[in-house]
Amino acid sequence: MRPKLSIVLITYNHGKYIREALDGILMQKVNFAYEIVVGDDCSTDDTCDILKDYASKNPGVFRLILREKNLGRPTLNVYLTSMECQGDYLAYLEGDDFWTDENKLQKQVDFLDAHPEYTGTTHSFRIIDENSKPSSDERKEKLYSWSGDYTFEDWQKAGPWPGQTASNVCRNIYKNGKMDYSILYRAHDFIDDGIIFTFLLLQGKIYRFDDVMAAHRVIRKSGGDTWNSRVLARNYMLEECDLKLTMMEWVEENAGLTKDAFRRAAKDFKTCVSLWLRSPSQKTWKLFSKAFGYYVLHMRLGKVKMR
Repeated sequence: MRPKLSIVLITYNHGKYIREALDGILMQKVNFAYEIVVGDDCSTDDTCDILKDYASKNPGVFRLILREKNLGRPTLNVYLTSMECQGDYLAYLEGDDFWTDENKLQKQVDFLDAHPEYTGTTHSFRIIDENSKPSSDERKEKLYSWSGDYTFEDWQKAGPWPGQTASNVCRNIYKNGKMDYSILYRAHDFIDDGIIFTFLLLQGKIYRFDDVMAAHRVIRKSGGDTWNSRVLARNYMLEECDLKLTMMEWVEENAGLTKDAFRRAAKDFKTCVSLWLRSPSQKTWKLFSKAFGYYVLHMRLGKVKMR
């Protein structure tokens, strides 16, 4: 039987946390068939042993993709794993987060079944630390402070985010072939959630439940593997500006821009200029040149494809 839902579980050295993620999946009460498609990016700890143990105890549920060589781009792991999914819907989860509501998947799938104009659903979540204890992150809490409908126009205004990875249950848009979804890994090596939400919002609306149905682990450690840890050693502002520029080019090519894009482009260009003036370097000059070519020469003086 073809599964109605595919759970995309992304792991890398999550041995300390993966059992919580797996238990949160297996406790789900649903009236449909689902598969758990695991993309492990060549973990060097005991993650794979734990995955194999769970798979042996739950035959026919797991499809383990245990990579023999690290891909070097976590977003490539997300892309390749997503492309293996057979379900009409996708539920995303990273191996250090977990679901806390046994009815989460049923609620979100029921909503999508009843509302074809929506491409995705998200929900509230709680933030925890590395020991699964309640934590606080004012920036993240503010970033996701909305409820109800979320549209592409909302996304263009660069306000709150549509959701967090562990909260996302959406339609399997990868099967429709409408866009070049490989930008998911080409645009950035580590950021995937914002790109996936862009895919969804270009094709419909997202609905966010107020229900708290997941726990999102935020760990910031020097030398750590998580994105929140890696940000400490990377020029996050530079990378974010480059990602926004890359995605605006992609959106124009695949769907066309809206009027809001021009306001956002002006703001993003000012940020690129500021980065170059404050920290002159080959990297900031390269970003400035790229931004000038697109935001000024193309968007202001050229012919822009509109939606």
